[in-house]
Amino acid sequence: MDKNLKVLNKSPLQKLTVFASALALLSGCSYKNLTDQKVKAETLNPQTNGQMENSQYKAGENSPKPNIVYIVLDDSGFSDLGSYGSEIKTPNLDWLAENGLRYNNSHVTPVCSPTRASLLTGRNPHDVGMGTVANFDLGPDYPNKRGRIKPEAGTIAEVLKENGYNTYALGKWHLSPSHQATPDGPYENWPLGKGFDRFYGFLEDSTDQYKPELFQDNSPVDVPKKENYHLSADLVDRANQYVTNHASVSPTNPFFLYLAFGAQHQPVQVPQKYIDMYKGVYDKGWDKVREDRFNKEKELGVIPKDTKLPDLNPGVKHWDALSEDEKKAFIRLEEAYAGLLTYTDEQIGRFIDNLRSTGQLDNTMIVFLSDNGTSSMGKNTGSINHTLPYNNIPEKLEDIVKNIDNIGTDKVGAEFPTGWAEVSNTPFKFYKATTYEGGTHTPLIVYYPKGIKDKGAIRNQYVDVSDITPTVYQELGIDVPKEIKGVKQMPLEGKSFAGTFVNPKGSARETQYFENLGQRAIYHDGWKAVTLHKQGNPYENDQWELYHIAVDASETNNLAATYPEKLTELKKLWEKEARKYGVYPMSDIAGEGFLSIPSDSSRARNTFTFYPGMSHLSEGASPFIINRSYTITIPIERKSTADEGVLVALGGYESGYTLYIKNNKLVYEYNLGTVVYRIESTTEVPVGKSTIKFGFAKTDANKGLGSLYINDQTVGQGMIEKTFPYKLSFEGLDIGRDTLYPVSPAYQNKGTFEFSGKIEKVVYNLN
Repeated sequence: MDKNLKVLNKSPLQKLTVFASALALLSGCSYKNLTDQKVKAETLNPQTNGQMENSQYKAGENSPKPNIVYIVLDDSGFSDLGSYGSEIKTPNLDWLAENGLRYNNSHVTPVCSPTRASLLTGRNPHDVGMGTVANFDLGPDYPNKRGRIKPEAGTIAEVLKENGYNTYALGKWHLSPSHQATPDGPYENWPLGKGFDRFYGFLEDSTDQYKPELFQDNSPVDVPKKENYHLSADLVDRANQYVTNHASVSPTNPFFLYLAFGAQHQPVQVPQKYIDMYKGVYDKGWDKVREDRFNKEKELGVIPKDTKLPDLNPGVKHWDALSEDEKKAFIRLEEAYAGLLTYTDEQIGRFIDNLRSTGQLDNTMIVFLSDNGTSSMGKNTGSINHTLPYNNIPEKLEDIVKNIDNIGTDKVGAEFPTGWAEVSNTPFKFYKATTYEGGTHTPLIVYYPKGIKDKGAIRNQYVDVSDITPTVYQELGIDVPKEIKGVKQMPLEGKSFAGTFVNPKGSARETQYFENLGQRAIYHDGWKAVTLHKQGNPYENDQWELYHIAVDASETNNLAATYPEKLTELKKLWEKEARKYGVYPMSDIAGEGFLSIPSDSSRARNTFTFYPGMSHLSEGASPFIINRSYTITIPIERKSTADEGVLVALGGYESGYTLYIKNNKLVYEYNLGTVVYRIESTTEVPVGKSTIKFGFAKTDANKGLGSLYINDQTVGQGMIEKTFPYKLSFEGLDIGRDTLYPVSPAYQNKGTFEFSGKIEKVVYNLN
């Protein structure tokens, strides 16, 4: 074990060299059966669900309160870590597993925002107002889907702050409505409004790894001008700075740090050398890699020995049935995915190193998890354009093959195909967004030197993400306040699993419901009922399946016909839990959720006036022009024919629109990802004052006539045959320049191509 302990003190390349021997050592570990220990159970907090079991360590007993760290990966499956059966190099996370506990029966919600809300509050997601992703604010008729955490559900940051903790959040937030991601708030649902002292990261569901849309505290900030910049490294740089400052200035105070990476969510982007580490590893294809992981999982003991490997998910071909072009492209996509995970693990190693060097590691509890299973957004071809899957626009294999060398770079936003997603979720079937195990069953590692004595062991208790924060509260001896900021608090709904820290047979929860966009499931006492809902179908027509999860962890044997009474019992239990925790009203909208603009949103306006100098505005808060007519009017002044540049731009190379002047011509471009519609003025833009206008007249669904005007004279027209139905881009709006990535290649070598003339204002009028 000594060699493995030293891995965190080595350079990144040395870490990778040591990894092979470390993994071999891990594989050879035998996990001893501990004799049962009597663990006294007591109720520390009357708001919690059921009794809590004490672990050996209690804060305040001759020891300072421990620091608490949550580390969250995005869209990473059950089998992706080395310590859970993968060939992907994750030595630092594996070190946490070897010196902590691995939970092999841990569950989250099927999608990210509900998981994060549940994690940070210790409650069920619908009950706290986050029944689906924060992009979808469905309005007052759906109080369980407003894209924000109710004030009645205080976060762990708010609770710990009242108990003397400093609180820091880094990375992905995705717990405030997208329409609130503006440079002027409102801020009450941002991290600082939810109990964090500091925040550095991004507000929406995903962002570019090389040019992210960043916020610091309550302000948008530019991407640091660093050579070889990468978001994952930047987040850890900031986390290390927060910890170092804290240890230097407030060494007697504990801290809570929430570190939520953008990895492994699309876009998958990582330096080339990490992709090269996996050259040849995936040439054998996903059937064989999946089988290898399955066997390794059994060897490690992270799945029961009698688990069966399900058939491939519907629509996934066997590797041997793929064309050579498919194999070539898909191998590269998986190499990039693996490389990004190794790179992110390396950053986690730097964070652990800093905890050690500042004397914090031995007094820190680290909880690691993934927010849901891996995504099927790459569909059967894989993806190289982040926007297209969200709009259900298919991508062509030849485009992906053409861009093979760009995968992992800043030139494409990659996502692997469903075949590799299924590998990540081994041994489970289906994906993120479903309530099958593939969507909800993810790794959970707890590192806690003062509370865990059975280091390297595996726990098989059923754990839900809502249980994590109540477990922390128990360990700290903290009661949830009756009120936070004058608001009466809801009871906790998670159940502490702290007893499992010292007792292999410590108790955990018996029942948990699931729901996402009509997909439903209920777990109870080793059994599970689940549906695969088809959008638009009446819920009462859904076919329920029944699995005895205790003996069939991978859901291979549907027992609905064999035990109809058990299925009826579980369906009734789902109904009871759903009504208890606010699942109703249900909604099965998917992409249409982007079209929901509640009346209390600033996006509901029909007129917007922006002024030069305005900070970058997130796409989810920009004027809602999808599938409607509108005009953009811009009074400008040019002192000479040399004045040119961007007047307004939204998006980047993947998708979006831009209106600019170049070579004295006015140009509008709409980048659909698969095609670019370009309209250029037939006359030159005059010197002096003039009024520029672009108009879009809708002629059919997501189709219309684009027109350019100078001083109310039509100077150019063109049909835009297709526009995006749901989401325009993952990069937002700029006035008088085009920051981050350029929408048009016409000015890609001109930096932000800031307009050198004068813009009075930019006015959107929407019909």
